[in-house]
Amino acid sequence: MKLHWHTIFGRAHRAGAATLGAAVMLLAMAAGPAAAASVADPAAVTTGVLLDAGHAERVPGSYVVVLKEGAGSAADRRTGVTRLAERYGLRPDQIWRDALNGFSVRTTEPVARRLAADPAVAVVEQDRLTSLATTQPNAPWNLDRIDAPLGLTGTYNFTSVGTGVRAYIVDSGIQIGHADFGGQAVYGYDAVDGTLPANDCTGHGTHAAGTVGGTTFGVAKNVVLVAVKVFDCALPSTLSMLINGINWMVANHPAGQPAVANIGVLTSPTAALDAAVANAVADGITVTVPAGNSNASACNVSPASVPTALTVGATLTNDNRASWSNFGPCLDIFAPGERITSAWWSSTTATQTLSGTSHAAPLVAGVAARVLGNNPTWTPAQVSSYLFSVANPAVLNPGAGSPNRLLYLSPAL
Repeated sequence: MKLHWHTIFGRAHRAGAATLGAAVMLLAMAAGPAAAASVADPAAVTTGVLLDAGHAERVPGSYVVVLKEGAGSAADRRTGVTRLAERYGLRPDQIWRDALNGFSVRTTEPVARRLAADPAVAVVEQDRLTSLATTQPNAPWNLDRIDAPLGLTGTYNFTSVGTGVRAYIVDSGIQIGHADFGGQAVYGYDAVDGTLPANDCTGHGTHAAGTVGGTTFGVAKNVVLVAVKVFDCALPSTLSMLINGINWMVANHPAGQPAVANIGVLTSPTAALDAAVANAVADGITVTVPAGNSNASACNVSPASVPTALTVGATLTNDNRASWSNFGPCLDIFAPGERITSAWWSSTTATQTLSGTSHAAPLVAGVAARVLGNNPTWTPAQVSSYLFSVANPAVLNPGAGSPNRLLYLSPAL
């Protein structure tokens, strides 16, 4: 399945952060009874369930392995992964200890199926290609809809700017030298090749960053924008690459640091990605994701159906749900997503105008950053609850099962 730029899982109401243990429990149930089989000898083990083994966009010979949760430190997790891999004669490509307890590995399908039946393993998923979300036709548009209860006023008024908040942009990187960032954008991690700088060469990440925190185009104009690059110029990416980026984000998120993350991808359902996103929220990061641009249920894509993430649909300038925006009970809130102008990657002054739910979600991330700037100890659940409580019931034709919530934040906050 491709990972596109625009959806994440969530139910209509997301109460509280999912714990790592709960996420892994769900993964264990998804893996089926074979994963619980008790075996002493890897050579004699019965085969387990290999998720997405026949996926059309699978990466042959590459797998994502999630272990069942156990007590112990990050070092203990690494030791457990190493010992498990050695029993099967494997050498992990990446070991994850933060967003997930697991690893990625290259091996044969028979070995992967044996690994899936190991009692220490929750899930083995076929790695697959991922890609950025699509966009809609262009035209100018700006921020003033989200600071007015009704209609457009021609201005964007604000008193807070997200000072002290970190905003992770999990996307294609950021053109950090762009004039609209004013030195507030920094390189964080490049999951494509593991080396910095995490330069943007497609524009999607720079555009999202500009909407979150640019001085001209952004909602929270004083956040620190952190580039977490999970897509390269050639596109698409892979599931394991995306998890690498999220794992780095969780590992490097200081305890108590108010933070948001805009994860601009979507894919068909994947238990490993959903668990990684849920665990990022459990770590205290308010996560926004696009609902998708397929005029279908957001529940059908990852990570849009993750209950604790904020899944965002798109509205037009007249407050109608965009005809292409996904909808349904896994969507949490709508935001303007038509003809959004923001920073672009091609020069330090370039701009681009795009439409799509992946251009609506960064608006919600920016508003969440402003809320956290004034309430730095709030949890993701408290931020979400506040946004839901002040949202405008102004969306026309929100779609079956969708909440009628249009993003709003008082200029006084």
